[in-house]
Amino acid sequence: MHKTEIHPDAVRLIRMRRGGRLHVRDTLDPARTALVVVDMQTAFLKEGLPSEVPMAREIVPNINRLAASFRAAGGTVVWVTTTFDDRIFTEWSSFLGGTASPETARRIAEQLMAGAEGHPLWPDMDAEDGDMRAVKNRFSAFIQGSSDIEAQLRARGIDTLAITGTLTNVCCEATARDAMMRNFHVIMVADGNATYTDAIHNASLTSMSISFADIMTTGEVIGALRGAGAVAAE
Repeated sequence: MHKTEIHPDAVRLIRMRRGGRLHVRDTLDPARTALVVVDMQTAFLKEGLPSEVPMAREIVPNINRLAASFRAAGGTVVWVTTTFDDRIFTEWSSFLGGTASPETARRIAEQLMAGAEGHPLWPDMDAEDGDMRAVKNRFSAFIQGSSDIEAQLRARGIDTLAITGTLTNVCCEATARDAMMRNFHVIMVADGNATYTDAIHNASLTSMSISFADIMTTGEVIGALRGAGAVAAE
């Protein structure tokens, strides 16, 4: 599990902006809140695949615990998965060689195509038939044309999202940023996100904490759902 450490400068700024408080709210209305699980697919969790994020395997129990708590409280659980097809190589050609070599990017993309070994949800994820599903074709689920997640959430009256999954600094951050700018209240679950290193994880959460999202632990989110206020980090 990542050791989360929000930079002290960010913490001071957060408290100043929130009247001395660390979190935006102490309670969450389950009927208006969704757990959004991003890209917990085999491509990112199986050892040896080109997109492997070893730390993602460490957050599986926390995400499953959150999912069970959301269902018990009457909240919504959303499984967001990436599905690419050959159009990515023309319509999103900047993905090929933008931050990785074209060869590496192609191997990554091909593992997220329907039928590929890496495409399904990781088998240890406790997804249920009644959960919501959304399929995206970009890092962010909320960018125009990426998925239908916003329409599904609006239809359910949801205005608050707790973001989990992988990678903290890529699809989770991109989804959270765009969700906030689409007028959703956003929580990044610190011990429910994973990326390559603690340094990258903390840089992402520190940046997000200032203007885009509240940063809470699994325990704090569950406590807020239960109406008991944010409980101590576990």
